Amino acid sequence: MGVIVISAYKPKPGKDAELLEAVRTHVPILRELSLVTNRPVTAMKAKDGTILEVFEWVSQDAINAAHKDPAVHKMWGEFEACCEYVKLIDVAECAGLFAEFTPVEL
Repeated sequence: MGVIVISAYKPKPGKDAELLEAVRTHVPILRELSLVTNRPVTAMKAKDGTILEVFEWVSQDAINAAHKDPAVHKMWGEFEACCEYVKLIDVAECAGLFAEFTPVEL
């Protein structure tokens, strides 16, 4: 059974473009490794520039495998260079009854 996740990435100062590129390549890399499904990815931006991404892992085993894969670690290093991971609760829009975001084209 798949596992749908919502990830939130807050860009470091001046790193908005690098973060957007990392998000654009993220799921395609994971798909090449057969770790995520072909379910369409949704990406959106909060008012503070945080990008949220919704995608589906193949399984919990796939998530565990990702943590051991050198290609995934390289990709995650690129994310860490341009953003910090944040909890959904720390994204202001998530405090509302209906969280509204700006669509991000991938």
